[in-house]
Amino acid sequence: MADMRDGAPPRPQFRSAAARFINTALALAHTRVELASVEFAEERQRLKRSAMLIAGAVFMFSFALLGIAAWIVVYFWDTYRLEAIAAVTLAFAIVGGFLLWRNAALARESPTPFSATLAELAKDRAWLAGGGAHRSGE
Repeated sequence: MADMRDGAPPRPQFRSAAARFINTALALAHTRVELASVEFAEERQRLKRSAMLIAGAVFMFSFALLGIAAWIVVYFWDTYRLEAIAAVTLAFAIVGGFLLWRNAALARESPTPFSATLAELAKDRAWLAGGGAHRSGE
């Protein structure tokens, strides 16, 4: 009995197609992991630099504010000692509240960490859902 496939066009090889698909998926995953690691390293460096600058500024401003507060209290000690202490305390509380408010505003305005990686993963998911049609820009 002759093979039924004789004379018929060759069927695509499922194994090779699956291997190409897995290879492509692994290459995409590898690229995205590399992108995420680069973004993680950049974010870590940015946070480290920011923390060091803030720590230095807090240290210096603490001594400056302590000196100003002491000067104000000593200057008014004979006449308005309680008022001077209350004014210095109120000023510190107002500035502290402003700084907390500003930090919250900056946190709301900052970009999402790993936004480039998430965008690329969304593109990959859409590409895979669309049957792997040609991606523009690559």
